[in-house]
Amino acid sequence: MAAKEPMRVLVTGAAGQIGYALVPMIARGVMLGADQPVILHMLDIPPAAEALNGVKMELVDAAFPLLKGVVATTDVVEACTGVNVAVMVGGFPRKEGMERKDVMSKNVSIYKSQASALEAHAAPNCKVLVVANPANTNALILKEFAPSIPEKNISCLTRLDHNRALGQISERLDVQVSDVKNVIIWGNHSSSQYPDVNHATVKTSSGEKPVRELVQDDEWLNAAFIATVQQRGAAIIKARKLSSALSAASSACDHVRDWVLGTPEGTFVSMGVYSDGSYGVPSGLIYSFPVTCSGGEWTIVQGLLIDEFSRKKMDATAQELSEEKALAYSCLG
Repeated sequence: MAAKEPMRVLVTGAAGQIGYALVPMIARGVMLGADQPVILHMLDIPPAAEALNGVKMELVDAAFPLLKGVVATTDVVEACTGVNVAVMVGGFPRKEGMERKDVMSKNVSIYKSQASALEAHAAPNCKVLVVANPANTNALILKEFAPSIPEKNISCLTRLDHNRALGQISERLDVQVSDVKNVIIWGNHSSSQYPDVNHATVKTSSGEKPVRELVQDDEWLNAAFIATVQQRGAAIIKARKLSSALSAASSACDHVRDWVLGTPEGTFVSMGVYSDGSYGVPSGLIYSFPVTCSGGEWTIVQGLLIDEFSRKKMDATAQELSEEKALAYSCLG
């Protein structure tokens, strides 16, 4: 069989913490498969140019067999040219004492310029994953300013929250995390997100069993479990004095791999995607839904029963996203 053509993968903010964890995973085939050669495009801001070059040196030194080339640049056009997958990790982080609107306006201008460059220079059908916070709203801005990129090709990362939820259930039940599936993250990648276990199952020796039935503690599932997943990012900052990078990078790989190569039969995952009104979520928001992927396309899982408790949580996170959207638009003047 002939070797595959290399795929070009852009990582923005590549000299940062998440970027440093992510680029070796991509070069190892974790994102696109062990038989898929890659050319890495790394973008960062001019003050990080030297550090970015250091990362490029290390990529050369690691002699990754699948890595067929590295573009390390501070020029957005060069970075975006010909890319098949774009992982948008670069953004303006919120600093102490900053108002949310200040952060939002900085990110609106970043995502506006990157949207234009991707639209003009990326490969046709390029898949875009936004990681930088506020991820859902950054993705929405990108969509608005790149009208020719189909909305189905723009997503944001909630797989980290999804994987955190899987991890909490696996620890609670003392089972392998690979035996837990179909948790759902609804809504915003923020502390208003709703981690839902009502459709989640665990593989046991006597078949698949619902998580609720096995945990047998609705009080924990409806309160402490949800809060732990919602606030896990803050807990990691408290412990490491740095934000979660390794887990964010790993889940970005999971997100893109499932999107490109497909989800296993009977399994759904969480992706922040453009709402079509499913489950009563207002259309025109980037909202995390349960999806399956096949042939490089995601589809929202339909027909799941939503109880009253879930409905309230799903509406609250949608409300926050509508407010963020309004804030972002107000930054556009």
